[in-house]
Amino acid sequence: MSTPHDPYVRVRGAREHNLQDVSVDIPRDTLTVFTGVSGSGKSSLAFGTIYAEAQRRYFESVAPYARRLIHQVGAPAVGEVTGLPPAVSLEQRRSAPGARSSVGTVTTLSNFLRMLFSRAGDYPAGAERLDSDAFSPNTAAGACPQCHGLGLIHRTTEALLVPDPSLSIRDGAIAAWPGAWQGKNLRDVLDALGYDIDRPWGELGAEEREWILFTDEQPVVTVHPVREAGRIQRPYQGTYMSARRYVMHTFADSKSRTLRAKAERFLASAPCPACGGSRLRPQAMAVTFAGRTIAELAALPLTSLAELLRAAGGSETARVLTADLLARIETVTELGLGYLSLDRTAPTLSSGELQRLRLATQLRSGLFGVVYVLDEPSAGLHPADTESLLGVLGRLKEAGNSVFVVEHQMDVVRRADWLVDVGPLAGEHGGRVLHSGPPAGLAEVAESATRRFLFDDGPAPQRKVRTPSGLLRLNGVDRHNVRGVDAEFPLGVFTAVTGVSGSGKSTLVGQVLAGALADRQAGAAEPAGERPAPWCASAQGLEAVDRLVQVDQRPIGRTPRSNLATYTGLFDVVRKLFAATETARERGYRAGRFSFNVAGGRCETCQGEGFVSVELLFLPSTYAPCPDCHGARYNPQTLEVTLRGLDIAQVLDLTVESAAGFFAGTPAAERSLRTLLDVGLGYLRLGQPATELSGGEAQRIKLATELQRTRRGHTLYLLDEPTTGLHPADVEVLMRQLHGLVDAGDTVVVVEHDMSVVAAADRVIDLGPGGGDRGGRIVAAGTPMDVARSPESRTAPYLRTALRLD
Repeated sequence: MSTPHDPYVRVRGAREHNLQDVSVDIPRDTLTVFTGVSGSGKSSLAFGTIYAEAQRRYFESVAPYARRLIHQVGAPAVGEVTGLPPAVSLEQRRSAPGARSSVGTVTTLSNFLRMLFSRAGDYPAGAERLDSDAFSPNTAAGACPQCHGLGLIHRTTEALLVPDPSLSIRDGAIAAWPGAWQGKNLRDVLDALGYDIDRPWGELGAEEREWILFTDEQPVVTVHPVREAGRIQRPYQGTYMSARRYVMHTFADSKSRTLRAKAERFLASAPCPACGGSRLRPQAMAVTFAGRTIAELAALPLTSLAELLRAAGGSETARVLTADLLARIETVTELGLGYLSLDRTAPTLSSGELQRLRLATQLRSGLFGVVYVLDEPSAGLHPADTESLLGVLGRLKEAGNSVFVVEHQMDVVRRADWLVDVGPLAGEHGGRVLHSGPPAGLAEVAESATRRFLFDDGPAPQRKVRTPSGLLRLNGVDRHNVRGVDAEFPLGVFTAVTGVSGSGKSTLVGQVLAGALADRQAGAAEPAGERPAPWCASAQGLEAVDRLVQVDQRPIGRTPRSNLATYTGLFDVVRKLFAATETARERGYRAGRFSFNVAGGRCETCQGEGFVSVELLFLPSTYAPCPDCHGARYNPQTLEVTLRGLDIAQVLDLTVESAAGFFAGTPAAERSLRTLLDVGLGYLRLGQPATELSGGEAQRIKLATELQRTRRGHTLYLLDEPTTGLHPADVEVLMRQLHGLVDAGDTVVVVEHDMSVVAAADRVIDLGPGGGDRGGRIVAAGTPMDVARSPESRTAPYLRTALRLD
């Protein structure tokens, strides 16, 4: 029986998602870790039940009108939760930050620095005191009007657009033009306008060259294509677009990463001439603190900024604001991020850095007596960074809080006071609490998938290192903090790139290596072999790679209309099968009838969403199942068509595992379902919305989509932390697939922190030794055994443990 001071959070009858009427008692004021394979139900228990119930109670205590401003998480499917304090959720945010987002904006430190300059800055004589907004490049009051607060302007030149002036326009002198029909069209339009497209570029007049490359005019002319045998080509109206206009339009608006990367080759970025790159108006730059402008302070590493602020002194206002700013900086530096500067843009940060910045912001709140519910806080962190994270979580607990963590990292699990293991498997085969107690007690639970990894102290598995079939070389890499680095990536093997957060791993692999390969595949004119590449002096061996596949953790869709079936192409197969049924043929239903995204077969009341928004007086809008289709998304006539006894809505509600049996004998569907099972996603429903998928699930869906394609030529797979969010048992499933790709003759390069993955690689490239300016160089490279013995590498001690060398 609970008391007002019950030391336990007691959950009774939890049925959220796949939880099977779960009842569990969890002690307060502890570090409690929830474990289990992906899809087992651990997040449903921690977030979907415990946190959701805490939020529901808080919501009910708020005045009705104020509730309109609060996002509702909904009432969880649970019988009762007692002993529950207020809760704070620190879920992962996987959205990509914008170019205006920076370390300062993510942590809100910029707000306090701007306040310091506004209230305690040294103003020129006679100058009016500025509001804090005037010191922000993201507001109209502060942004430089010429570069709009970005600090950079992008320009192009004739030399960039036409690298070889000995060529004629017909022979491809204007390298910036698109390929295929669009480039041929621009050439023909120029010909129709009267320009000589067969004369070498260097022999054209200066005015002609200037107009062709830089005009803002877009004349429309009649083009008469050269007639080819067997083809009838009629005249058409063609519109001219200058090379500069095409490059700027592609760079700013194209959704294709490959096209944007190609356009960037023809652009030179330079500091804005008006603000000198400071991004601010002159009035703000005239104000100083401790002899420095706000742009100069924002460019300092946080450790240096803290030293300057401590020595600054000044008025009482300055001392109060400085003390507050220092306390907030200290939280960030404690998590190992003191090398970052406030003006460092968020897109250049690693996922590990971003997550710790957000965590530092939340931890500064100073709350006590609450339950912090964290979603895999070690995701994307090097083992060395995890140590500092554990220290911060320990301090949270010591301050009188309960820390509930959903986690897969066994080092974090071992440090827990209490362990809740959910499983044994995923989806309908999970949803039970197998163990709730001290971690040591899990050793007695035979059906736990976590037990083997938590207590595994046997010898490391032996594996023969593969022999490379070739070599990719990047020489003189110069991007972000990676300066002057020469890197070699062997082909036909499995390579792991390691290093602490911010050491330059994602820059080297995700930007430079991927950029060099994408640049070549975009149709660069230079011959294969040694040639310039983005952000490096030269690259060799690129011609050995026929295809680049880059798999990241970005969402597969941003709305509930995108789901597992639509992304993999399985939905097309399913709709055709329904259209081929006898009932559908009799009624004249085609495949489009079975899409919930178009009119005809969908329920028009909810427009195929499955739910409707309900407006309530003095209350926020809420969502409820559609009163007509009850969440099925289709109209009754469409649902009358069945395939082997199931309608289209019921098929979309099948799990991948169930669907594999249902579609047995249908090769087009079997291939997609088999690859999804092979990467461990059998528990997901076919119609599961993209918005409900984790980053790790999204990445595995992308990988499965690639695996089901017929491979042509040598493929290089680049993966950024593919094990993020995966239980060790799921990691084994994924690694079997990746090693299978290598055994088939392809190349796999992963940026990775999981030492079990690194230990099983053929080659390891370790960057560091630290993050930011203290990183960016290769400190060790070779086999896992070679790197494990490196005295400089911060990865080496953890890799030695994984290899059982210690």
